Amino acid sequence: MDSTEYRRTTLDNGLRILTQPMPGTRSVAVSVYVGAGSRYETPAEAGISHLLEHLVFKGTKKRPTPQEISELIDGVGGVMNAGTDRELTVYYAKVARPHFSRAADVLTDMVRNPLIAAAELEKERKVVIEELASIADSPPQLVDILLDATMWPDQPLGRDVAGSEASVTAITRDATMDYLARQYVPNNIVVAVAGAIDHDEVVAFIQDALGDWQRGVPSSWFPAVDGQDASRVAVMYKKTEQAHIEIAVHALSNQDPDRFTLDLISVILGEGMSSRLFMELREKRALCYDVHSYASHYLDTGSFAVYAGVDPKKAVEATGALIEELAKMRGDGVSEDELRKSKELSKGRLLLRMEDTRSVSGWLGGQEMLNGTIRTPDEVVELIEAVTVDDVRRVAHKLLDERKLTMALVGPFRSETRFARLLRL
Repeated sequence: MDSTEYRRTTLDNGLRILTQPMPGTRSVAVSVYVGAGSRYETPAEAGISHLLEHLVFKGTKKRPTPQEISELIDGVGGVMNAGTDRELTVYYAKVARPHFSRAADVLTDMVRNPLIAAAELEKERKVVIEELASIADSPPQLVDILLDATMWPDQPLGRDVAGSEASVTAITRDATMDYLARQYVPNNIVVAVAGAIDHDEVVAFIQDALGDWQRGVPSSWFPAVDGQDASRVAVMYKKTEQAHIEIAVHALSNQDPDRFTLDLISVILGEGMSSRLFMELREKRALCYDVHSYASHYLDTGSFAVYAGVDPKKAVEATGALIEELAKMRGDGVSEDELRKSKELSKGRLLLRMEDTRSVSGWLGGQEMLNGTIRTPDEVVELIEAVTVDDVRRVAHKLLDERKLTMALVGPFRSETRFARLLRL
């Protein structure tokens, strides 16, 4: 990805178009981002963004059946999918270069003209409820949901993006149509295209397809509320073969300049087979198969978490080991060598992603949708390189505060008492 080449055009109705030419490729990826997700939903609407994402595939005025939509992309060897998160919904297709107009036509038609037929809504409601049931059978996913609910109680960030069986069951067609009309408007949409394409060709196509779409007034997202001043522990009893443990702290938004420092802390602690957590809990103590860390960045807040799946008999020991590693990071920081390795890993991941048209279209569209501006890969590499050992020590000391620790545990346990005693840094 040549960092000087991406281009942006905004149509008169506010719809933003971004393109990145990748002349050496044979594919084109089209991504359509919408400002819709669980952070835009009231409690009564919980799960409506995700349900709507499913329904968009079920037919349009031009293509009234799901098969007519899917065959257009399947029939040329392309891939098409979508995803709903807390702060955006994305629809994307990746096809061979000669089929760009087909992919763009299908996606723009889907987001602008979905039928949302009552019969399809009732069918898809059942599908989503089955999706929720599959999560209930997946302890690693359950512990993620439990952690969020404990960190951000009684607010959108603490809810499952897909809602609950009760909330999804209660969503009406009228509510869905109202939400569609409110959020799916051109000034709340970004179209990002990457591959062997020309910017003017993309703009001309999108102008024809969506240029006469009228602006709207979309709802904004609900801000996060963080009143935590003491550690929290939540236990979900489930008869499982493993105990699933997550420990987290409130962290940094995607606007925070220290977010890149936190990302490197996560790499050092628990990303990769040479990370501290992997070496200590798996290689040295043989406590687990899966142990890792991750940082999440949202518009106004974030989180940093560590996870391990262990034998329930080893849950207390594993919790203690996770806390020990967090305490070491807070107290001792990192060496120059560790920091250098984490930077190379982070840069390598980023630059390898930039060879894929789908990743590049996502890079452009996601940043534009959430931030209203684009950092190029080269700019991000510079920010990564600028992080110092002192930065790591400062950020770790600031964030890894035992008063802000939250622990979630899914497994054959009924009490949190013995685990709460361990949350000391």
